[in-house]
Amino acid sequence: MLSGRPLDKPDPHNSDRPAELEDWLNAKVYHRLSMPIARALARTFVTPNMVSVAGALVVVIAGLVYVVFDSLAGAVCGLTLHMFWHVLDGADGDLARISGRASEFGELVDGLCDYVSHLALYLLLAWVLAGQIGPWGWVLMVGAGLARIPQTVFYETQRRQYQYWVYGKEWLRISTADEQKRGGAFGGIARFYLWVSRKLEAGGRSLDAAFAHASEPQREAMRTALKARFRPLLRPLSLLSSNYRTIGIGLAMMLGSPLYYVFIELVGLSLLTAILMHRAANIIAQVEASAAR
Repeated sequence: MLSGRPLDKPDPHNSDRPAELEDWLNAKVYHRLSMPIARALARTFVTPNMVSVAGALVVVIAGLVYVVFDSLAGAVCGLTLHMFWHVLDGADGDLARISGRASEFGELVDGLCDYVSHLALYLLLAWVLAGQIGPWGWVLMVGAGLARIPQTVFYETQRRQYQYWVYGKEWLRISTADEQKRGGAFGGIARFYLWVSRKLEAGGRSLDAAFAHASEPQREAMRTALKARFRPLLRPLSLLSSNYRTIGIGLAMMLGSPLYYVFIELVGLSLLTAILMHRAANIIAQVEASAAR
C-alpha cells in the first residue's frame, strides 16, 4: 500500500497546470478568463463549491436553450453558455488554490456537479432526438452517456497519474488510507470512481509502486522517460476532454440534430479510447521495465 506521501517535486510551481497537459482552448481562452474571476471571488464569501454548483446550473441552462430555441441562433447561444461552464470549471479550482481551500472533498463536489449537470444535458438532448427519430433517440443518447463514463475516467486517470509521477501532485488514488475511511454518498462516489479508474489505468498502480520504492535518482530517470514517451500521447488524449465534446454538441445542434454527436461519442471517441489505452499501457510497461534494470 502506498503511504500517500507526495513524491519530491522537481518543479513544484508547474505541477497544477503543466504546459504539456494544456490544450489551446484551456491555455488561450478558458484559464485566461477563469483566473480573474477566481481572484475577484477570493475577496467575497463565495466558496469553490459554490462556483462548482453555479457551473452545473449553467450546463443545465445551456441544455434548456438547445431544447427551447430550436434554431441556429439557439444552438449558438447554447454553445456559448456551455463554453462558459468551462470558465467556471477552471475558476472553482483556481479559487480553491488561491484561498487555500483545495481538498479531496472539493474535488468530489466538482466531479459530482460535472456528472450530474451533464446527465441532465444528455437527457434533454435525448428528448430532442426522440422527437426526431422516436424511442431510439433515448436508447442512442443513453448509450452515448454511458460511453462517456469510461472515456472521461480514462482521460482523467491518465492525466492525474502522469502529474503524480512527473510532478508529485497527489490525487485520490494515492490517498488509500483516507479512501478506506470515507463513508456516505461521497465515499461511495469516490470508491466507484476509483473502481472504474483501476480498470482503465493501463498499469498505473504498478508504476505507483515502482515510484514509491525507487530512489530519487531512479525517480528522476522515470520522470524524464515519462515526459518523453507520454508527450506524443497527450495531444490525442485531449480529444477525450470535455472541451471538444462541448464543441461537438454545439456543432451537432447547429446542424439540426444531436444524432451527429451520438455517432462521435459512441463510435469515434470509444475507438480512440481503446487505442490510447493500449498505447498508454505499452508506455507505462516500458518505463517500469527500464526502471527495473
